[in-house]
Amino acid sequence: MRASLSFLSLLPVALATRPFLNEPDTAIEDVLGDTPVGTLPDLDGMLGLPDFEWAARRYMNASSYTYYRNGAAGEWSYRNNLEIFGHFRFRPRMMVDITNIESTLPTTILGHNFSAPFFISPASRGGLAHDDAELNFVKAAQDENILYIPAFYATKSMDEIADAKPEDGSQVLFQQVYLDSNDTATEELFAQIEGLGSKAIVFTADSAADGNRLRANRYGVGSADTAYTLSTWEYYTKLQNMTSLPVIIKGLQTVEDVKLAISHNVPAVILSNHGGRQLDSSPSSLEVALEIYQEDPDLFNQIEIYADGGVRYGADVLKLLALGVKAVGLGRPFMFANTYGVEGVQKAIQLLKHEIAIDAANLGVPDLGKIDASYVKWANNGWFT
Repeated sequence: MRASLSFLSLLPVALATRPFLNEPDTAIEDVLGDTPVGTLPDLDGMLGLPDFEWAARRYMNASSYTYYRNGAAGEWSYRNNLEIFGHFRFRPRMMVDITNIESTLPTTILGHNFSAPFFISPASRGGLAHDDAELNFVKAAQDENILYIPAFYATKSMDEIADAKPEDGSQVLFQQVYLDSNDTATEELFAQIEGLGSKAIVFTADSAADGNRLRANRYGVGSADTAYTLSTWEYYTKLQNMTSLPVIIKGLQTVEDVKLAISHNVPAVILSNHGGRQLDSSPSSLEVALEIYQEDPDLFNQIEIYADGGVRYGADVLKLLALGVKAVGLGRPFMFANTYGVEGVQKAIQLLKHEIAIDAANLGVPDLGKIDASYVKWANNGWFT
C-alpha cells in the first residue's frame, strides 16, 4: 500500500484534473433549465458569454450546433483553449484610482479607431443560427463600434454583407479569405474586396489541410475547406503585390513565424489555432503570446499582434493584453449569441465591454493601454516554468 501511495504521489496533476465543463456551472441550469428545448430563454437571462452557448445548444438542431462547437480529433486543443486562461493567476494591485477605466477601452487596429480591444473573428455559416446570418454581426459591430471580420465561407455573400454597412462608409470591415494557386481568381477576389470597401484582407494560414473533425464529420458538417492549401512566405509576397490593402496573416502559432512575418513586412498577425478545429495538440493563442513575450517582448512593438481562441471573459482578454496583444478576437460566443439576432450579438458585445472594465478595475489597472505582464503571475504555476 505504501508503495502504491508513493507512486500516486508522483501524479498530483493527473489526480487533480477536473472534469471538462463546456459551459461553467453558474446556476443557469437551476434558473433557466425549464426553458423548453427548441426555444430561447429571455435575452435578459444571458449574463455572460458562456450563457449564449448554453442557450444555443438547447435551441439549435444538433448538426448546426455541432458545426459551431466541434474541434479536431479528441478536442484537446479545443478544451485547452478554454482552460488555459485559468492556469494563470492575476497579481491585483490595490489603492489605485481606477474610476476612469471605461474611458480607456478604445483602441486602434491598423490605425482604425474602435471602442474596445476586441473584434468579431471570422466564423463560417452564420445562417445556421439566424436567418439574417452575418448581417447581424455587421449591424451590431457598427452599433457598438468594434471590428467585424466576415468569414470567406459566410452564409451571406460579400456583396450582401457590404450592403448592410451604413451608406456613409463609416464602418470598417476586414475580409477573411481562403486562397488557392489560381492567381487570376485571387486577383479578381482582391479587386472585389477592395471595391466593396474592406480595409484589410485576412489571409488564413491555419487551415493548410482538412481538419480531422470527428464530431463534425459524424453529422456531415466537417470543414468548409478540405483542400491542401499553398501557403509559403514567397506566396505571401506575391499576394502583397496583388492588392493595395494590408494583408494580415491569421493562424501563426510560434515565435519563429512571427519573426518571419516581421521580416516579410506583414502589417499584423492573428495568433490562432483555428478554434482547435484543425490540428489537435496545437497551442492556444495565450501560450503562443507567452512564448513571444518570453523570447522577445519587443516583438509586440514591431508588429500588431492580435489573438483569438477560447476567450469567454473579460479576464481572458486582460491576460492577452497584458502580454502585449493589441486586440482579441472571439468567434463562437458571437455565433451562439446570433441565435437571438442582432440584439443578442449586441448584448454579447456589451457584456464583454463591461467585464473588461470591471475586471481591469478590480485588477488595479487605471488605464487599459498601460496594462503589462506584471499584473499576471506567469511562472511557477505548475503549467509553465
